[in-house]
Amino acid sequence: MNRYNSYKDSGVEWVGEIPNQWGLKKLKHISDVRPSNVDKHIYEDEVQVHLCNYTDVYYQEVINSDTVLKKGSCNDNEYEKFKLDEGDVIITKDSESPDDIGIPVYIEETLENVVCGYHLTLIKPISVLGKFIFRFLESDRTRRYFELNSNGVTRFGLGKSSIENLVLSIPSESEQQQIVSFLDTKTSLIDSLIEKTQLKIELLKEKRTSLINEVVTKGLNPKVEMKESGVEWIGKIPSHWDFIRLKYLFSLEGGKDPKNIQNDDGEYPILGTGGEISRGSDYLYDKPTLLLGRKGTIDKPYLYESPFWVSDVMYYTIMKKDITPRYLNFLFKTIPFDYYRYGSTQPSMSRLDYESMYFPIPPSDERQEISNYIDEQTGLIDNTVSIEEKRIELLKEYRQSLISEVVTGKRKVV
Repeated sequence: MNRYNSYKDSGVEWVGEIPNQWGLKKLKHISDVRPSNVDKHIYEDEVQVHLCNYTDVYYQEVINSDTVLKKGSCNDNEYEKFKLDEGDVIITKDSESPDDIGIPVYIEETLENVVCGYHLTLIKPISVLGKFIFRFLESDRTRRYFELNSNGVTRFGLGKSSIENLVLSIPSESEQQQIVSFLDTKTSLIDSLIEKTQLKIELLKEKRTSLINEVVTKGLNPKVEMKESGVEWIGKIPSHWDFIRLKYLFSLEGGKDPKNIQNDDGEYPILGTGGEISRGSDYLYDKPTLLLGRKGTIDKPYLYESPFWVSDVMYYTIMKKDITPRYLNFLFKTIPFDYYRYGSTQPSMSRLDYESMYFPIPPSDERQEISNYIDEQTGLIDNTVSIEEKRIELLKEYRQSLISEVVTGKRKVV
């Protein structure tokens, strides 16, 4: 790794040593820091604009004319103060987690009728390149500074003084440009690798789903005689398999209203379609079961094997035959739930909807073979997914480390 010839102590613990020829300046001395108070309300007597909102900053690195922004309004003074010009930087200043504070976005071009919205702070560079400020704000050292200086208990915020007093290590303007160009190139390559890896993971997950769908509806023998199931999304099934309604395989029981469940020592979880809701003191059911949504998130059946309470937004299954909840879970992965959705704002499924569903059921020994095959093949896929997810973590860590090393002079790029 290239380093500068000599270094000096910055006097700022979290910055550390910087190259001898670099300087140190607080953000307020190189830019104008402007916390925004422009909310999302639209008033007809105000200037009609588009707002750069919190999520626009949080989920992307740059904002330009291609960025889709929501409509808003502001008064004349707010428009002049918070309009977006090329080279500006915006950071998040309020959040439910200190990890989400101080996240920056770079404004690539001057945007007509676009202003910085609420819960954000607009930074207008004066004597330092905006892109260099942006990269410095991306560094893990800056992230730690913002976390330490955020205030709050359930919601965290950065005061203007904390943002303004951030100390930056500043090279010459020509070196700022070289650093910016270097990081643009390197981070673009890293981001491309991350994107390709994420695509690979998605394809692996699709392969996993396809594999399960294929073997639980067609079996493992490609030469077996087939018959029509009569169900469009299932198609043909092996001729010696049964085709049975859910109500003959399992009974469905509805959960209870969490308000009516004791909650003393919190020994067992109360489960709903959104995950764990709270914790109850006794349990409603203590055998492995498949949880099925009654309303809300109905398209994600969940296999649960520990003692639990079930909230009133869920059904839980009780075996009637030797079909296990685990095998039923495989079967449910074949169902296109969009076909059954009722209601636009909160989809729902009745007990009758579930009980009337037909499933292809092979003989017991064949079910075991299918289960073993699924375990083996999905295990291989899951292992590969885990490796690729770890690769993404390492790439993100390297990206963060690279930015921090370069903007603080630990690594020389010229």
